[in-house]
Amino acid sequence: MPRLTLIVPAYNVQGYVRECLDSVLQQDFTDFEVVAVDDCSPDASGAILDEYAERDARVRVLHLSENVGLGHARNAGIEQATGDYLLFLDSDDTLTPGSLSGIAARLDATDDPDILIYDYARSYWDGRLLPNQRAALLSRSEPAVFTLAERPELLDLLQIVWNKAYRRDFVEAHGFRFPSGYYEDAPWTYTSMVSARSIAILDRICVLYRQRREGGNILRTVSRKHFDVFDQYDRVFTYLDEHPEFDSWRPPLFRKMVDHYLTVMEKPGRLPKDARSEFFHRAAKDYNRRLPQGFERPGGARGYKYALLGMDSFPALTGVTRANRVRNRARARNNERIGRAKRAAMRMIYQSQLRLPVDENLAVFSAYWSRGYTCNPAAIDAELARLAPHIRRVWAVRAEHVSQVPEGVEVAVVGSREYWTALARGKYFINNVNFADSLVKRPGQIHLQTHHGTPLKTMGLDQANYPASTSMKMEDLLRRCDRWDYSLSSNRFSTTVWERVYPCSYTSLETGYPRNDVLVNAGAEEVAKARHELGAPDGSKVFLYMPTHREYQKEFTPRIDLAKLSEELGPDVTLLVRGHYFYKPTGRLAELQASGRVIDVSAHPSVEQLYLAADALITDYSSAMFDYANLDRPIVIFADDWETYKVVRGSYFDLMAEPPGAVATTQARLTEILRSDEWRSQESAAFRAAFRERYCDFDDGRAAERVVRRVFLGEENLLPVVPLADRKPAPTPAQALELFERV
Repeated sequence: MPRLTLIVPAYNVQGYVRECLDSVLQQDFTDFEVVAVDDCSPDASGAILDEYAERDARVRVLHLSENVGLGHARNAGIEQATGDYLLFLDSDDTLTPGSLSGIAARLDATDDPDILIYDYARSYWDGRLLPNQRAALLSRSEPAVFTLAERPELLDLLQIVWNKAYRRDFVEAHGFRFPSGYYEDAPWTYTSMVSARSIAILDRICVLYRQRREGGNILRTVSRKHFDVFDQYDRVFTYLDEHPEFDSWRPPLFRKMVDHYLTVMEKPGRLPKDARSEFFHRAAKDYNRRLPQGFERPGGARGYKYALLGMDSFPALTGVTRANRVRNRARARNNERIGRAKRAAMRMIYQSQLRLPVDENLAVFSAYWSRGYTCNPAAIDAELARLAPHIRRVWAVRAEHVSQVPEGVEVAVVGSREYWTALARGKYFINNVNFADSLVKRPGQIHLQTHHGTPLKTMGLDQANYPASTSMKMEDLLRRCDRWDYSLSSNRFSTTVWERVYPCSYTSLETGYPRNDVLVNAGAEEVAKARHELGAPDGSKVFLYMPTHREYQKEFTPRIDLAKLSEELGPDVTLLVRGHYFYKPTGRLAELQASGRVIDVSAHPSVEQLYLAADALITDYSSAMFDYANLDRPIVIFADDWETYKVVRGSYFDLMAEPPGAVATTQARLTEILRSDEWRSQESAAFRAAFRERYCDFDDGRAAERVVRRVFLGEENLLPVVPLADRKPAPTPAQALELFERV
């Protein structure tokens, strides 16, 4: 018998079912079967299922002679299942990579519970991925196995079946089956949860719940079929009647019933207008005949709606709803008026400040759209304080990021009086992106564009050839770039790209990137400190994983199963992970984090400190590879979607032909490289040496000084660049440890 049976009903999903099955069959865990149920689908869904069954023996197809609906199609799949556990997957949804191995491991670790609950994220047609709003309910790790009585708050999870694995003999012992009609998951979910003697949790997103733009979702279908919800709760309470041992669950399930009825009634796009009154009276009838003795209504507006339902007062409820809408609209209009007034006042302040002289000793800094104190602008700020302390330095920072700014840095919150005053009066403007369009460049003001990476991907005007990569209007872009007086470059390659894709009348400064000075100047003490602050054990290998953003994935989708990679690399390897993942690093990954083998550094304020601490960099198409190359340490490229990336975004060279080190296009190959010495082999070193010759022209540790002397102090002659062969980058962690041991 297989460990898992995945039941996949299919009806009118020919555009989605391939992606669904691929997400299952490409899992690294293989001890499963798929029972695909063709619910007499009128499109090509059934033929697609047969196609997959011919290619993979793990897929069995059941063709129904008539359309029976989702619930009964699942029942047909249950009858054919042979696995220890049943998992239900809707045929337009997908599994995330590594999810089945995570589920199987958790089942083993919790001694085969009746039910295992796992997390999901909503996947939207426009690429957005939004986490489950109640995901916090899954974050508790203790006790590992429990009953619903110990964790009753789990009833507040969405009443769905496809975020759980059910032990098959538990299902058969209780005779659980799905009813027909809308909301068929409710009776199955509630009756199985109260009946389970052992429940466990896997706090990991395993399912991507597709939110179609149109169709495929009963929650956005106006229909009288929403009246089916009454039959579903009849089944729930009939089950309680038949099992008096579960009487204690009547109050919480009554609350779930009433909340569900109110949701159906209040959500637009469900009930026909002429059916709302009828639905309300039916709900009121259920309320009064099922009201548990001693039940306490919730407080606030929700409780008031409970009371109106109990009184069967539909006019009062519609009056409350209408009053709330009027009040909310009035509040929104008032807030909008206040906002307009504030913006108008700030514009007046800005215009008045523009009439005052430019402050020759005021420098205004910003980085990454005013998100904090970082990158090239921060390195220039520090050097400016050393060489020209008479120049006042003010940072434009958005209110939500002010807490991340180091102590002692002067901040002007974006949109504030201080912000607009600085924009009007400043002499120097330093940014690694463009300042807002509302900034007026005055005569005598100097704008310094530092950029924030060496371009592998297309930039500026070249992006017009790849329309999927940007919605930016090129005329607007060049208008912003016309404000530049200086453009920094870290290598000759970048200079040629910047001057072509941003064709404006600025001066290119081939100074190197100030943020990379520390990679050359840091000594053993700084390297050891960077390593120590991250908590990486002495003697361990530390790999820094830094993936880049993909335009065709508006939210980050993990491409590596980090828990599996960490386990395969062993306890002597620490993974630093810098990225914004849509799943939480919990479950087995949380255990690895607790042991120090995986460290989430996504919020670390200084990527340069992470570079110093790492023995090697793992990346895909990020400009991090160009910066890290200055350390002359190994770089591994994980490029599983290179062909897609270069088509969507475009690239300036073939990374597969000119890599900075070893290349992997699958996780298995990446693991092989990292487990062997291939990541630091002579061949990899040769690739890196050629890469450094091409892209490490000017980063010799004095870039910030060059910028300050040229832009702020007016020195025409730049400091000479130390040749690459004569540079000595910061010591590796091993070298730093050896130096300390000698001392």
